[in-house]
Amino acid sequence: MKRREFVRHGIAGAVLAGSAHLPAPWVSLGRGRADLVVRGGVLYDGTGGPPRTADIAVAGDRIAEIGRLSAPGVAEIDASGMAVAPGFVDIHSHADLSLLVNPKAESRIRQGVTLEVAGQDGSSVGPWDDAAFGSVRDRYRRTYGVEIDFRTPGGFLDRIDRVRPAVSVATMVGHGTVRSYAMGGANRPASDRETAAMRQAVREALADGAIGLSSGLEYTPGSFASREEMVSLAEELRGTSCPYATHMRNEDDGLLAALEEAIHVGRMAGVPVQVSHLKAQGRRNYWKAEAALAAVEAARAGGVDVHFDRYPYTAYATGLSNLFPATARAGGTRRFLERLADPSQAPTLERLCREKIALLGSWDAVQITRTSQANAAARGRRLGDLAQELGEDPYRLVVRLLREEGGSVGMIGFGMSEENTERLLAHPLGMICSDGGAYAPYGPLSASSPHPRGYGSFPRVLGLYVRERAALSLEAAIHKMTALPARKLGLPDRGVLRPGAVADLVVFDPDAVADRATFENPHQYPEGIAHVVVRGVHTIRQGEHTGATGGQAVRRAGWVRKPPSPSPSRSLPRA
Repeated sequence: MKRREFVRHGIAGAVLAGSAHLPAPWVSLGRGRADLVVRGGVLYDGTGGPPRTADIAVAGDRIAEIGRLSAPGVAEIDASGMAVAPGFVDIHSHADLSLLVNPKAESRIRQGVTLEVAGQDGSSVGPWDDAAFGSVRDRYRRTYGVEIDFRTPGGFLDRIDRVRPAVSVATMVGHGTVRSYAMGGANRPASDRETAAMRQAVREALADGAIGLSSGLEYTPGSFASREEMVSLAEELRGTSCPYATHMRNEDDGLLAALEEAIHVGRMAGVPVQVSHLKAQGRRNYWKAEAALAAVEAARAGGVDVHFDRYPYTAYATGLSNLFPATARAGGTRRFLERLADPSQAPTLERLCREKIALLGSWDAVQITRTSQANAAARGRRLGDLAQELGEDPYRLVVRLLREEGGSVGMIGFGMSEENTERLLAHPLGMICSDGGAYAPYGPLSASSPHPRGYGSFPRVLGLYVRERAALSLEAAIHKMTALPARKLGLPDRGVLRPGAVADLVVFDPDAVADRATFENPHQYPEGIAHVVVRGVHTIRQGEHTGATGGQAVRRAGWVRKPPSPSPSRSLPRA
């Protein structure tokens, strides 16, 4: 039986009154009229429990009632034969400053994402010293005409509250950003004074509402930190319920050791752990996915609150410079480019780069995504094919692109197995993420060839892995996109359908929902998502953007606004 037939016939007559699957207490509208009623949909409440047919009444930005509602709303959505879920929570998102460029958040909201958790992989919007702030401010003025008038995570959240984009936004504070703020790009252990400065920066970000600490230990300068440094900084999360989220030190040959380090940090600091985009990269490492899952299960059984997330693709996205080891990138882009040109170092760097390509399989396992206009013809092209067309050695092409682009070239790497991807998506301790940014097929956010995950992650899970492959049930997939990440972040009023919860809603057709974005043509919206409501604001109607936006900054549980303090406006002295 097709899912829609099941929706219409199998549960259409379910009696909901007093159902244990819809949490009490219910909030009555009294004699008032609901602002919005979503009528006749099949509710997947986010908990992973079985679906039920019911109406939802929304008053302001909250769900007011759930049940069989006779009174009309000021506005109504006919959800007959459709699935209704809480808005999707992207536990690992890179939609941050791009939301100031285009607040409609087209590629995000059309997926059903209503909450972005940004500040990932150790890189957050602040804290910035004078030099970093000036660089970001000048780039956004020049490229997008957007004024950056803040330099801390708290300032970014305040700006989100003023802009009110289509999606709500939470942010972690990034270890790499904090390390740069405290000690630049130095490849050495932090001094006691620098460690204290980093802990203070993390503490201030949490006080400003940051929802956790992220690390990017495969990137510079995060890769220069010891596990003791990470434990010390993660200790600032203790007692907040905020997680430590980590892009681990290695995701291929050193995967299992890196996972042990991530779990160790959580255990020693006494904080929850979120392993970012768990993968086993490179054919020779595919077997490690099962071992990694066993390690996560064992750690959880041993008392560590550990989960992971994953996007539904076998390719990752990063910078082209990451074909080289972190030591080559120490000291910043200028030093990296100097090393590439240094006859005493260039042969070693070439060998290491070619070894990385051997791990991936071939030069065509690398696709260029982001360049300046001068090299726009390279966007979307596989390196091997492009090099052959140009009559150029692939490695020489890599070096030339990095040099001409000042080190800033984006890439996609095809390095994971489909079998492992399916296994990770279905695992009960896994959540769904995009690891993608916000884009649009028009305007400045269309000027790249990004990973399709920025447009299609959540619909792809629902269409490919739920409907077509039956790797997991629809209720399990929705749980991984809603209540599970919300609970991990300590946000009890999000990710669930119950009276009193935030009115973030997604209405979609389980028989039609699908991603359309491809690696060759990524700027394509998904299909089958009919309506998206963000805090009671009807933003996607019949698959189209209404232009109405209701997003807000989401701060950590227990956050209380404090009197404003002066923004940091200095470079910390180097010890």
